[in-house]
Amino acid sequence: MAPSTTDAGWQPLRRPPRARGRAAASQSAFSRLAVVHILAVAGDTLVTMALAGSLFFSISPSAARGRVALYLLLTVAPFAVVAPLLSPVIDRSRGGRRALIIASAATRAVVCISMATHLDSLMLFPEAFAVLVLSKTHMVTKSALVPNTVSGAGELVAANSRLAVLSVLAGFVAAIPGVIVLKVGFLGAPWVVRLAAVAFAATAVVGFRLARPPAGDRMPPVDVGEAELHTASVRMAASAMGILRAVVGFLTFLIAFAFRHDNAPAWWFGVVLATSMVGSFLGAALAPGLRRRLAEERILQACLAMVVAAGLVSVWIGGRPAAAVLAGAVGAAAGAGKLAFDSIVQRDAPDAVRGRTFARFETRFQLAWVVGAALPVAVRIPSGTGMALLALTSAVALSSYLAGLRALEHHHHVSP
Repeated sequence: MAPSTTDAGWQPLRRPPRARGRAAASQSAFSRLAVVHILAVAGDTLVTMALAGSLFFSISPSAARGRVALYLLLTVAPFAVVAPLLSPVIDRSRGGRRALIIASAATRAVVCISMATHLDSLMLFPEAFAVLVLSKTHMVTKSALVPNTVSGAGELVAANSRLAVLSVLAGFVAAIPGVIVLKVGFLGAPWVVRLAAVAFAATAVVGFRLARPPAGDRMPPVDVGEAELHTASVRMAASAMGILRAVVGFLTFLIAFAFRHDNAPAWWFGVVLATSMVGSFLGAALAPGLRRRLAEERILQACLAMVVAAGLVSVWIGGRPAAAVLAGAVGAAAGAGKLAFDSIVQRDAPDAVRGRTFARFETRFQLAWVVGAALPVAVRIPSGTGMALLALTSAVALSSYLAGLRALEHHHHVSP
């Protein structure tokens, strides 16, 4: 094998052993993080199954709107804790992220044990809120840890994709014993919560196997302006991703209330939910292939364009099949877009503020989801009109994102 000569001098074509060692170490670190995340997702799935009710489907649409509005407000509340209070802890040191993963899992295990005896009392609400806060803390911390488990920025989308796909699979697998326990009369929801406690305890134990940073490893100092404002690429990507999350919230409740008012059979809800889940899974699974051809910013553009096209096609098709088609397309776009956004943050945000960056933007995304969902909750919107509005909003967002990227590229070209 012939050597190659570069500006830096002679370089062998064969990867040196040390580089292979780093790649192997990265793979091992990622595998350990993946196992921890799988167990945590399994626990979250079991808690959701235990707490899920059919109240929305058992009351009138007019009464459901008030209950859903309250639910939308409650979904934002955990982020109000995670963003200002816990995100600085995430960024205090790299070792703190590992410790926070372990602590959040262990605390959820304890809370679930207590929750199992309070499913019919008012204590359930603060306990469920605590589990939600700790779950969001885990998700933010996991995202901040991913760059330390890969050997280069080009692997970020693939790593995030694998975690997303594994999350979906873990949710399906965990649902099987959850359903079995729910159906057994003398067990029921309390034992599903106890099963979740076991999953969280296992998460904490496996968390000790996460890669430990060097002793005394603290984050390097970062400029305050950089910490607060982030980079232009992250801010623009966040705007695009915020629109995608708003679209998901809008479409979810647009379809739900449209189907309720039309007295659609219950199985149609299942069809739309299934197409959305399949779309999300495909978006996560196909994202690495897209990244080999496109930069993360181009993936976000493609996701917005997909929503525009799917919205127009759904308006033309009309009816319940259009809702299923659009739900699948939006699920795929949001799934792939989230991976692209996470990778942009992991690539461009300083390591010293990466945790709080994720926490703040996840809060904004949840607010975007709530704002999007609030429209069809507050006002009855015909499904065709809603789909057209969805396509128009995504088209405006796409145009704005393209213009922003062109301005950023022009700035880089003219800068000295």
